Amino acid sequence: MRTVLFLFIVLSSLVSFICDANNETTDIAPNWQLKTHAGKSISLADYQGKPVILHFWATWCPYCKKLQPKLVELEEMYKHTGIEIVAISFNEDEGVNPQDSIVQRGFQFITAVAGDKVAQQYGVKGTPTTFFINRNGKVIFKSTSANVEDPRLELAVKEIVKVK
Repeated sequence: MRTVLFLFIVLSSLVSFICDANNETTDIAPNWQLKTHAGKSISLADYQGKPVILHFWATWCPYCKKLQPKLVELEEMYKHTGIEIVAISFNEDEGVNPQDSIVQRGFQFITAVAGDKVAQQYGVKGTPTTFFINRNGKVIFKSTSANVEDPRLELAVKEIVKVK
């Protein structure tokens, strides 16, 4: 019975992923330009031609903290493809340094700060929200979950790293 239930969940997730990939999530990711806490300017255009996991988050978000290790694990598994995590922190308390939080958690991915306008541009309503963007700049999948067991996360990564 457990096997049947597991297969049903996986197949449902695959169908959902395929439907998401074929519908509204195939839009070109809007370009943006922000700064890091250190003042370095970064933009989505800096990652042109690369698969990108664009992760909207906040330091106070427990769900973001739960999801980030999975995103890093996926980046590590597929690093030979050039995939990169780019994070955008928004809705933060004054004086917070999101990059320090990332480093304290043992991660190295870059975080842009003061991303409230970009979050609005992408239609982000809460944290975490993660977009999987392929080499052509198309959003293949959007996740608003922190479920690290969701098989769609790795399926999305497999899709965005494809070379066409």
